[in-house]
Amino acid sequence: MVSLPKTAASAPDLQLVQSPDWTDYELLDSGDGEKLERYGPYRLIRPEVEAIWKRALPVSEWDAAHAVFQPTGEEHGGHWQYRRTVEPRWKMSYKNLRFWVQPSASRHLGVFPEQASQWDWTAQQIRAASRPVRVLNLFGYTGLASLAAAQAGAQVTHVDASKKVIGWARENQDLAGLSDLPIRWILDDALKFVRREARRGARYEGLILDPPKFGRGPKGEVWEFYKLLPALLSDCRAILSDRPVFVVLTAYAVKASAVTLHYALEEMLHGHSGLVTSGEVVLTERSAGRLLSLAIFSRWNFINRIIP
Repeated sequence: MVSLPKTAASAPDLQLVQSPDWTDYELLDSGDGEKLERYGPYRLIRPEVEAIWKRALPVSEWDAAHAVFQPTGEEHGGHWQYRRTVEPRWKMSYKNLRFWVQPSASRHLGVFPEQASQWDWTAQQIRAASRPVRVLNLFGYTGLASLAAAQAGAQVTHVDASKKVIGWARENQDLAGLSDLPIRWILDDALKFVRREARRGARYEGLILDPPKFGRGPKGEVWEFYKLLPALLSDCRAILSDRPVFVVLTAYAVKASAVTLHYALEEMLHGHSGLVTSGEVVLTERSAGRLLSLAIFSRWNFINRIIP
């Protein structure tokens, strides 16, 4: 038995977080490398590499899907094959949030339903702080995390590299009836923006980080998860308030574990009194009750504010 030094990092107690409060979304079934989901009135089939088991529902249930995403050789590339009529876009809601959903060539629809648990947790931290909270949402996509944070009382800065999805996010803000809330919508490269904010002396009490495996900024800047995440976390520490409230870090489709994110976030928040919790973001099938893992996460919160 090896005796570890007192300064050694402790092993994280990994958690599974779920989003059980959906009414407009369901994971109906999964298996054989695909998942069958209900987005509002439509049943959709999409590839899912985690679903290595057999399907639980009969073939007739899968055949009733309105559309199937057919992948090509390129990562996340492909097209939708429609079996029944599907509107170009439609409205969905989660609790008090309303937003637009539409199929895209990247197989995504503008919402990651499993992330609802993170929206709820973030909102809890903001409300429990009982003081002004400035939140920076990097890689903000269609804005649902930003809207949830603003709805909870935060001043939000939302950054994304795609002009199209920022426009989509602003449409979601209007649809949700939240146009009067303080949200800045910024088209920029995440790393460049954070470094400029540091030079300007900007500070944030909350950070939401949802970086992709690979991406490009508005001026062709290349984002690579393993290469640039350490630099991003280091730069984000420079823009943290002296009294931070929370930090959330999520990762998809990367060859990393929640342990990796845990120690990275622990290092970033060294010196701040708080708690790091980490694990997997999952959804539960309606069919067989299996848990489908869709992302890994690590999050830190000021320990005296609210339990994780």
